[in-house]
Amino acid sequence: MTSIRILHVDDDPDIREIVDLSLGLNPELEVRACGSGPEAIEAAAEWSPALILLDVMMPQMDGPTTLSHLRQNPRTSGIPVLFMTARAQTREIEKFIALGAQGVISKPFDPMTLADMVSDHLHTLVAASAL
Repeated sequence: MTSIRILHVDDDPDIREIVDLSLGLNPELEVRACGSGPEAIEAAAEWSPALILLDVMMPQMDGPTTLSHLRQNPRTSGIPVLFMTARAQTREIEKFIALGAQGVISKPFDPMTLADMVSDHLHTLVAASAL
């Protein structure tokens, strides 16, 4: 069985650990974590994840700036990105989608259902690409 690579980017080590444990509930998912935008840009180009979970508010380089850099690199431009944020009002979600994200996962999230949410997004992305 081939694992599905998920790159998770968040500056908070506690959130990284919770996401790692949560996604670990799904044996099909292989998770790699990064603590910053620059680290994520490098990891995405080298590791080629199927999906990137990207925190919006991070020091040094925020999520939207990181996404912009990912979209500029041919090796990472097509990787789907889901933002993870507490700022999940309709206007913010529309802004994130306009920036090129495929969706938003609201914080706080339920650790027991995060793997299912990510899997649902992956299935939606696969179905959309088949059209």
